[in-house]
Amino acid sequence: MRFFRCLPSRCRLGCLALGMVLVTGSCGEPEVTVPGIIGGWTTAGCEFSRTPETEVIGGRTWPVTPTALEAAIGRIDKGGRTEHPASYAGIEVDQQRVRAVVFRVPSAPFDEFIRNAAQDTCVFVRDAPYGLTELTGWHDRVLADLAAWKARGVLIATISARHDGAGVEIGTPDVDRARDALPRQYGRRAPLIVIEEGPVHPLPGTGIPTVPPPGG
Repeated sequence: MRFFRCLPSRCRLGCLALGMVLVTGSCGEPEVTVPGIIGGWTTAGCEFSRTPETEVIGGRTWPVTPTALEAAIGRIDKGGRTEHPASYAGIEVDQQRVRAVVFRVPSAPFDEFIRNAAQDTCVFVRDAPYGLTELTGWHDRVLADLAAWKARGVLIATISARHDGAGVEIGTPDVDRARDALPRQYGRRAPLIVIEEGPVHPLPGTGIPTVPPPGG
């Protein structure tokens, strides 16, 4: 089965979703074929026709990521995290259009790496405001202050990097208080996105599933 494993969209405390991969149905962006460092551009593989692939599991039809695209995603994700973390933010799988969408801070070396790693697959490259290096720094800074925030009455349940490089999501049940207090502490320009998230509860044992879920 060639489901591409989707990294979690939100991580519990102490975990940062680095090089995040998000699986989607279809994105609304137009195809852009002119290569460039700034703005959206696509690799040469996008010029060829591509047919979505599916598999039937448990009587239901699920979309799957083709082997060649899955391999390209793996190369880009690994290279982005290890060789270009200041530029790479994350990657999204658009299974309906049979392509990957890479989010990165504009970088000529990383763009060249993406072209080579994509080979004959379709990869759409989009700008991101922040790369993993900066997002990791903000994640670690908030993580180090958890005890202080709890003492101030702000419970932080989750911390995670957005795969599109928009910032670090801070999940808390105290949304209004956090939206007021965090900018006071870290500055109005800190890339912190406060979202509503309940407190963390241990998950009960559910046994072994008879059919693997999508992405599993």
